[in-house]
Amino acid sequence: MQNTGLQALIVPSSDCHFSEYVADRYKCREYLSGFSGSTGTLVITINEAALWTDSRYFLQAEQQLQGSGILLMRDGLESTPSLSGWLADRLPAGSRIGLDGDLFSVESIAALQSGMNGLEIVPQKDFMTEIWPQRPPLSSAKVFFLSDEITGLSSGKKLCKVRQALQIRQGDVYLLSVLDQIAWLFNLRGTDIDYNMVAFCYAAVFHDRALLFIDPQKLTRTEIEDLSHNDIEVIPYAGFEPYLERLAACRILYNPAQFSYNHYAKLMELGCSLVRERDKFGIVNSLKGIKNDTEIEGFRKAMIEDGIALTRFYRWLEGLLKRGAVSSEKQISDMLHHFRSQSELFIRESFESIVGFRQNGAIVHYAVTDQSSITVDGSGFLLIDSGAHYRCGTTDITRTVHLGTPSETEKIDFTLVLAGHIDLASARFPAGTCGTQLDILARRPLLDRGWNYLHGTGHGVGHCLNVHEGPFAVRKDYNPVALQPGMVLSNEPGIYRPGRWGIRTENMMRVKEGGETEFGKILEFETLSLCFIDTRSICPELLTEKQKEFLNHYHSEVYRKLSPHLLPEEALYLAEKCRAI
Repeated sequence: MQNTGLQALIVPSSDCHFSEYVADRYKCREYLSGFSGSTGTLVITINEAALWTDSRYFLQAEQQLQGSGILLMRDGLESTPSLSGWLADRLPAGSRIGLDGDLFSVESIAALQSGMNGLEIVPQKDFMTEIWPQRPPLSSAKVFFLSDEITGLSSGKKLCKVRQALQIRQGDVYLLSVLDQIAWLFNLRGTDIDYNMVAFCYAAVFHDRALLFIDPQKLTRTEIEDLSHNDIEVIPYAGFEPYLERLAACRILYNPAQFSYNHYAKLMELGCSLVRERDKFGIVNSLKGIKNDTEIEGFRKAMIEDGIALTRFYRWLEGLLKRGAVSSEKQISDMLHHFRSQSELFIRESFESIVGFRQNGAIVHYAVTDQSSITVDGSGFLLIDSGAHYRCGTTDITRTVHLGTPSETEKIDFTLVLAGHIDLASARFPAGTCGTQLDILARRPLLDRGWNYLHGTGHGVGHCLNVHEGPFAVRKDYNPVALQPGMVLSNEPGIYRPGRWGIRTENMMRVKEGGETEFGKILEFETLSLCFIDTRSICPELLTEKQKEFLNHYHSEVYRKLSPHLLPEEALYLAEKCRAI
């Protein structure tokens, strides 16, 4: 910083494609700070440093930053200053703020600059390789393509939909950077980022052809030829930036929230005409968010595979505890992976499993390691949030089970979380409703007592793709995207008592049509996940008759759909777990 005349440096959690989770090569903020959560921004001045992260990681960040001298900024709390405001309060006007312009979108740079009050943002090229010895390289793993029988829509038909948007805006070419969008568009899947089914690539869509910028070594000769027959040319990944030179006379369609500042600046320097796409969240993002019938059937099949694995896993866990055997969070996480991997359709986990016993369950995104793993022995809540990618779909599910006899206080917490989960899952709402308007349904039982949780209630889930996707969500923060039939999302209210326990109950749901009345179209949810809920931790008197009816019906469906695939003794175990209350 001193050598380049910078008074501050901003290091995000992002990569060049604005991925939520990043490959090891782009874990720059983690390398510098020691904080390993998926979300966070590190700011370094000559004299001090601070890290902003959201409520999912408050406890984790507090532990991992301890003794580092880095200030923890709890983002989202009223008392926490904005990043721009914090810098403006500490640095004199004219100070130069450095950042890697490849890791920031055009929109995010503009947002930062608006609050800087006379500070100058200085976008640069990658500077971390100079600072980071033995920085990990990008993955060279092969990719694979999903057939139309799995995706329900060919890449050619998807490209036609994108070209319609290109034509409306009178563009010559549409440039894409976001990995899951490109993967969806080309029916391509990879493993370059842990837990995500993506590969490093860029794409350019013209009216009559498309370019896929990806390491050719990741594809077979046959795959490259097949793409060519569909007017898709493969160009090396490193060739994307040089290729921009050839677009000097083009009218370029782009999304400022999903396009790097450095690429934008280069195109502007070339005199290109850059046109924002009309869809704020990206046409590809919006298209892939609405799953077709084939994808929905794939999700249902994945839920059966997942439900079988989870039934066998919890039966194993209970047997272990009954024998008085001692296990650990890490061993339990490994066994969960083992049971899922028995499916022929299993590819990999969809995120790092959260296995939190007692106080660790209160850490919302707790990542169990050999060092943090505690013994699972005795009474207490065990929270397990996990999921998997199967060739037909993706799962994300959380269950909290009590290993012993729950106290009255524990039962109240558990039941109120479940009541909120059921109220959202059973909601009927008019077409045009967005997730923000439904979020209160999941929180109401807790808020009636003045309790709450700080994370969102529901996120979109990709089809054999990223476990988190948008543009829709169910959360208290305003999101204007209306829920539409075919959208698949999570339902995961919770409550967290630091130092004691965490409780979360999560299923995946799809939005579906619920009929039409003289007042208009009605929408509702279909719960997709298939796994029993721990009824031993329920206070029945805190549930309404309607809520009990919903739970009993759900459990009957879990048993009906899973039992034909289980051994007799496993089916008996599941029948006991699914008994009506």
